Amino acid sequence: MEDTVELRLRPKTWDDYVGQERVKSQLRLMLDAAKNRKEPCDHLLFHGQAGLGKTTLAHIVAREMGAALKITTGPALEKTGDAAAILTNLEPFDILFIDEIHRLPKQIEEVLYPALESRKLNLVVGKGPAARTLAIDLPPFTFIGATTRASLLSAPLRSRFGGILHLNYYSETDMEVIIKRSARILGTDISGGAVGKLAEASRFTPRVANRLLKRCRDWVEVNELGAIDDEVVSATLELMEVDNLGLEAADRRIIRTIIDRFRGGPVGIKSLAAAVNEEIGTIEEVYEPFLLTIGLIERTPSGRRATRKAYQHLGYRTPSQVF
Repeated sequence: MEDTVELRLRPKTWDDYVGQERVKSQLRLMLDAAKNRKEPCDHLLFHGQAGLGKTTLAHIVAREMGAALKITTGPALEKTGDAAAILTNLEPFDILFIDEIHRLPKQIEEVLYPALESRKLNLVVGKGPAARTLAIDLPPFTFIGATTRASLLSAPLRSRFGGILHLNYYSETDMEVIIKRSARILGTDISGGAVGKLAEASRFTPRVANRLLKRCRDWVEVNELGAIDDEVVSATLELMEVDNLGLEAADRRIIRTIIDRFRGGPVGIKSLAAAVNEEIGTIEEVYEPFLLTIGLIERTPSGRRATRKAYQHLGYRTPSQVF
């Protein structure tokens, strides 16, 4: 049932997709031109933080092009045979979407290079002196990759994309529009004040906003209330340990660790990860981007450092040397 709700909340048209105006303008230009020429669109790379709408954009692209969308992930492709099976099953003008493309194995990348550039699938048949190369023609198709770590993509793979589009965090105004739309789809009444409070706590990310909205809906239903208001949002956020800036317990633990154990920093990412018992990649991909965006930590040549705003937000006395 939850998957069904997620599908209902996912925007299906350009009008439904709020925000990311620059990305939408570039995409619409490419798609309209491709349709006029009756060609597949250039290969596309979407990069940005999790929950900003990369998968949703892939669905909209497929809908606009009237094409079938085939979906897989980087970690799911382990052997060259996996990639060969997917590529040889593509129909003309299909769209192949690979999420977490930065986690593709090297051998899969090498299979993709000729597939993306010249629509050829090169396979090695046999072993040893009897081995030979078999070239299979592929139908015209569009490849879409999505990643939260564009810097991890190899230069040869990046060069195969005709459009590289970066999704930014949303504005608070956009988040309010998204929350109102989701509330209508869920059939839940919500006050203007509650919308604003949820938008502030949403981390400027639609996926987070929808998750918080669903929990507020749960609170209303379980407590037999009429609508989501300011009090419902406050009670739900307190239960979920989310504060008014959208910080969760793990975010606050990272900042407090920098302040308490490392005197506000700077501290190297390895030392910080060990201190909070988190993977380095998790800190860099999940927590740090948002903390940097709202100005609670900063990167320096010596490591991460808590800012004056972080001290104030968590109720610490701010040392004179902190800016």
